[in-house]
Amino acid sequence: MKVHKGIRTGGRSARVQKAVHEAVHELLSSHDREALTVPMIAQMSGVTPSTIYRRWGDLPSLLADAALDRLRPDDDPVDTGALATDLKQFAEAYLDETGSELGKTMLRDVVASGDNGTTMRCAEIARCRLAVIVERAQKRGQWTPSVDQLVDGIIAPMTYRILFDRQPPTTKELFVMVDRCLIREKAEKPKD
Repeated sequence: MKVHKGIRTGGRSARVQKAVHEAVHELLSSHDREALTVPMIAQMSGVTPSTIYRRWGDLPSLLADAALDRLRPDDDPVDTGALATDLKQFAEAYLDETGSELGKTMLRDVVASGDNGTTMRCAEIARCRLAVIVERAQKRGQWTPSVDQLVDGIIAPMTYRILFDRQPPTTKELFVMVDRCLIREKAEKPKD
């Protein structure tokens, strides 16, 4: 079993990580994925191949880490003032990003890495963004499903469709997923 070493994020380590990620993205824009090699990436980023192997373990893990770097958004989700529209905006942006050819490739890199830590970090990106939306709605006094319910009802089926179906869900289908998450099930008491 391969062990993915944590990447330190300060000083020289941060500069190396940035240079290697930039090299990966640049090479992917001009080469087929199958043509990429660790020595190519090392040369373009100005590090030795052993640095890449020591930090990432192998090429699939590096590609997955570079994909995660791209999937991590810079800003909080849009605040529309209402939970339903916040979720729909977030879900539509997630679909646009991950449903594109580049997005599908990045998701496949994360899955192909075989590194549970990488896949968990990918899931955590979506969870954190959903948590921001839920917390904002709760501060407005709105009822909210849990983050786990939103992951199960929106992110999981959308990601499955993006990776394994003929085509990703349409925006209309996506909004139905969001609406289903927002239905509060009320248990009715049996009438005497």
